[in-house]
Amino acid sequence: MRHSFFLPTTAALIVALAPAAGVAAPLHLFGGSSKTQPKPAVSDAATTAIAAQVSQALDERRYVDAGDLLDKAKIDGVGSARLDRLRGELLVATGRFAEAISQLRPIAADPVEGPKALECEGIALSVTGKSDEAFAALKAATAADKTMWRAWNGLGREYDLRHDWKNSKAAYTEALATPGVNTAIVLNNRGYSYLLQNEPDQAIPDLVSALAKDPALAAARTNLRIAIAVQGHYDRAAVTGTGDDRAAVLNNVGLAAAVRGDYAEAEKLLQEAIDAKGSNYDRAADNLQLAKNLEARAAEQSHAVEPTP
Repeated sequence: MRHSFFLPTTAALIVALAPAAGVAAPLHLFGGSSKTQPKPAVSDAATTAIAAQVSQALDERRYVDAGDLLDKAKIDGVGSARLDRLRGELLVATGRFAEAISQLRPIAADPVEGPKALECEGIALSVTGKSDEAFAALKAATAADKTMWRAWNGLGREYDLRHDWKNSKAAYTEALATPGVNTAIVLNNRGYSYLLQNEPDQAIPDLVSALAKDPALAAARTNLRIAIAVQGHYDRAAVTGTGDDRAAVLNNVGLAAAVRGDYAEAEKLLQEAIDAKGSNYDRAADNLQLAKNLEARAAEQSHAVEPTP
């Protein structure tokens, strides 16, 4: 864990650009004339219309449709900085981060599309662990255009990684004030930031609000359970409903108990997680061993002979 507070990573960095299983399907070419036909000139209005369709498909997570539209535009000789940037967004959305970075980097200097390209590149760099580069790209994006909530949200995460809690909170505040923001995602991430600071009392209101905005946001539900568990309310935190993975819930609650120093409770919960899985559950087994190691270390320290004054 890179943070002082040992928790599972459940921050929803950018749901709107999160990796998805579907990828853009190849465009099928059918038989026809082998002669090269001159391409008709494409009006700016037509290019703008295509870009709008691609953007809508990305917003709706119709990644195959977005890929088809971009591929057809390329074959038809339609090109623009905006379409190039949207292709980069598609690559990020489908988890092809290295390709996305290569696609987006040349667009950063474009006076219109540059800030959004930097935003998307910064997200890709952050997800792939290139924190310093991500930080620079996201800072440049927010300096160029203060209206991009994803850039502020990503910057908040980067400040969290640096334990710069003041600037992290400021970045999330900027994100929440941006028109069109996905409020649930940002509230979840700010709540997770409070958890990293071991401040569950401040985390819980944000996480409850995130779930009120988006009840399907799994990361916020997991983080809320952890926040409740960190307060010592293990029974409440471990309550499961339809569709919940009980083993995973017990593992997270057990880990939170270990963080609090409730080693006996942690070991009980983690063993229940292993039993609930019904098969090998390496993560819970590792956490169980961690809890036992922490308990043994605490016992050694409590029995240490104090030096004579």
